[in-house]
Amino acid sequence: MPQMAPISWLTLFIIFSTTLILFSLSNYFLISPQSPKSLHLKIQSNSLNWKW
Repeated sequence: MPQMAPISWLTLFIIFSTTLILFSLSNYFLISPQSPKSLHLKIQSNSLNWKW
């Protein structure tokens, strides 16, 4: 059985690495999260005046 040349191993590594990176980037940037637009809650802060 003939062995593979190191250059072909390098090209396989580069091809698989670039496809993994491109797939991850496309999944990250193409899917936009849906933010709820109807829920706008106002946070009320009660300020207390402490008298020491």
